Amino acid sequence: MENFNLNELPDQPGKIAIVTGANAGLGYQTTLGLVQKKIKVIMACRDIEKGNNAKTDLLKEVPDAQLEIFQIDLSSLKSVNDFAEEFQKNHNTLDLLINNAGVMMPPYHKTEDGFELQMAANYFGHFALTGLLLDLLKKTSGSRVVNISSLAHKKAKIDFEDLQSEKNYSKYEAYGQSKLACLMFARELKRKLDQHNCKDPVSLAVHPGVSRTELFRHFPNWVSVVITPLAPLFTQDSKEGAYPTLMASLDKDVNNGGYYGPQGFQEMKGNPGKAFVASQAKNVEDSTKLFKISEKETGVIYSF
Repeated sequence: MENFNLNELPDQPGKIAIVTGANAGLGYQTTLGLVQKKIKVIMACRDIEKGNNAKTDLLKEVPDAQLEIFQIDLSSLKSVNDFAEEFQKNHNTLDLLINNAGVMMPPYHKTEDGFELQMAANYFGHFALTGLLLDLLKKTSGSRVVNISSLAHKKAKIDFEDLQSEKNYSKYEAYGQSKLACLMFARELKRKLDQHNCKDPVSLAVHPGVSRTELFRHFPNWVSVVITPLAPLFTQDSKEGAYPTLMASLDKDVNNGGYYGPQGFQEMKGNPGKAFVASQAKNVEDSTKLFKISEKETGVIYSF
């Protein structure tokens, strides 16, 4: 795994994957890697026009790519429910669910469901989507769920007293909380599947290191001025940032419940491998509590 090479992996024709946020950045590169392995990808995009533009670009790179575009807004539970319903009308198996879409450090915004935007788009939407598609994943042999976390989880905490940042909003802390929640969810899902003797799906988490994507659009201008000249030293492009996701999705040697990311200095860049899991992400009591709260808040009750 330390020498992950997409070209050395076998093609996997006949498989179906969902990639949220497939039209840009890590999602685009993940989709590109999957179609190169003959996997059909459902591009789950908030903006259909951007999705179509990305599909055009992908077909230029892989002319025989199998691609479908479905609309989804991960910050809206109604949109998530509509997507899951539409997908299940058209497909009876699901091999890969890649919960990739997200937002990073925007101004404070509360969604129509009463969630802070980052918790909604990065975590609650994907929690709901996974639960709604769980039956399909369970009946598809060898299926996998891949959640995208972040290096930011290391210094984050789950504020159960102010989960939606209504009392105090720090865009940095809210982002870290949402990405810690993604990692805790992946680990808790694995535990619950084991408890119910469910072989499928395998539950995994990854982080992209420090990748140069449009997620950074909400950073102050001065940050770009200061960081841009130094960026190559501690960042990698979105193609390299997608390698941990592709490894978790395709490599036969990954471990159920595993967490993967770059292996360079401070896990900021480099070849993918096992990543560091902070102690708060290992807290089973908090993970179980978060899972129960998430079921209540989203209205999606998991059927194991």
